[in-house]
Parts: sequence; structure tokens; C-alpha cells
Amino acid sequence: MRIPMSRSIALALIAASAFTISGCARNRGKSDIPYVARDVGTLYSTAKNRLDRKQYKLAALMFDEVERQHPYSIWARRAQLMSAFSYYLDRDYTSSIQSAQRFISVHPGNRDAPYAYYLVALGYYEQISDVTRDQKITQQALDSLGELTRRYPNSKYAADARLKIDLVRDHLAGKEMEIGRFYESRGQWLAATMRFRRVVDDYQTTTHVPEALMRLTETYLALGVHEEANKAAAVLGANYPGTDWYQRAYKLVQEHPAVAAPPADAAKSS
Repeated sequence: MRIPMSRSIALALIAASAFTISGCARNRGKSDIPYVARDVGTLYSTAKNRLDRKQYKLAALMFDEVERQHPYSIWARRAQLMSAFSYYLDRDYTSSIQSAQRFISVHPGNRDAPYAYYLVALGYYEQISDVTRDQKITQQALDSLGELTRRYPNSKYAADARLKIDLVRDHLAGKEMEIGRFYESRGQWLAATMRFRRVVDDYQTTTHVPEALMRLTETYLALGVHEEANKAAAVLGANYPGTDWYQRAYKLVQEHPAVAAPPADAAKSS
């Protein structure tokens, strides 16, 4: 789910990674470029120059070199998050997540930890695939965004995280709907009902709820549970009265009225 990044946002993220330069960082132990000993200023300047020229992969590798060659310098921590940011811009989300998570593990109480959590969440968010695919990454994105908002609810990244949480939840609800429709098309009414019920119960604020209620009306009628079908249609009418989904549900209920049970005396006489 790649979200185009404007120049202003990119600059803001770069600015956000202008960190307090104290503390130490852990050596990665290896790099994708040959080891050539250089002073920390030269390494960092070279990495920043690559980033400015949009050579994101090279920038990430050079920031990694800062940490590898000078792990206890005052520049190492800054380079660690700049590396994660560069990998993110290069769309190497796995490396970006790993770099940001490593920063969190080494500097959990650092004032730039919210930004590291934000990069982890973005890394998962950008990998969200369509609803026909496995949604493991989608759940990881939701978990990471949720962790950011729980830990740092007042940070400058929390508002964007909350917006993305809504989008991710809508995506997960869409996956449930896709599976439910599949079961319904095969006449597996109970399995379909469970999926549509989950959308109504667990994803109440998403855009899929009106359709889920209409589908519940369909599947309950197919199962012969007219009372539940009427309830689903009533909830749909109360909350989404002007939608086509309600019109369809209302029509279904009218076309399939419940059959009253015969009186007990009539049953005995027959």
C-alpha cells in the first residue's frame, strides 16, 4: 500500500532524524561494501550526500558503515536511524524494519524512539497486499501502528498512525468479506455467516458493515433463521437507511416471510 511521499513529508522525516548525538550503537558485524577505514565525518557526509542525491541504497550502506566503523562514536546512533530511513526510501522495507527495531532494542528510552516505531510501522504498512493474499503483513502493520499510538499517544507520529489504523482495519474487514462471499457462493451458509458476523462485531467502524449486514440477512434466511435475518435487516435500516444494501435486505425479508408454526391442537388433530 505505497503512499506517495511529497517532498515536504520527506524533508520532515529527514529533519525528524536529526537526533541528539550521544550514547553508543551496536556493531552490525557485516556490510555489503568492502571495509575501508575512514574517519566518521567523511563517512557520514558521504552517506548524507548519497541520500540528497536519492541514491538511497548507497546512502543506507554508508550510514551502516558509520555504525560499523565507529560504533561508539556520537554519530553512530544518528546513522542507525538514517540508515533505516534510507532503506525505507529505497523500498527495502525488511532492512528498514530491522534497522529501526535494532535501534529500539539498543535505545528503548531514547527521545527518538517514537520515530523508530513509526518507521517499523511504515515498513509493514507499505507491504500490505490486496485482499486476495495472505494478510499476515497487514496484521503486523496494525500491531505496529497500535503499539506506536499506545506508547506515544501524543507524539507527532500518532495522528498519522491512527489514520493508518483505520485504513488497515478496513482492509482486514475487506478480507473477511471476500472469504465470506466465497463461502456464500458455495452454499456454505454457516461459514459465510461467521465471517460476516465478525465484520459486524469486530470492524464496526469500517465501510464494509452495511454489506455485511445485508449478507447476514441472506445467509440467515438460507439457514432458515428468519428472526436473526429480520434483526440484521433492522440494524441495517436503523444505521444505513438510504443505502442500496438496505433496500436489498428489506426486499429479501419481504420475499421470505417467516412461516408461523401450526397451533398445538391442529398439530395433534392432524
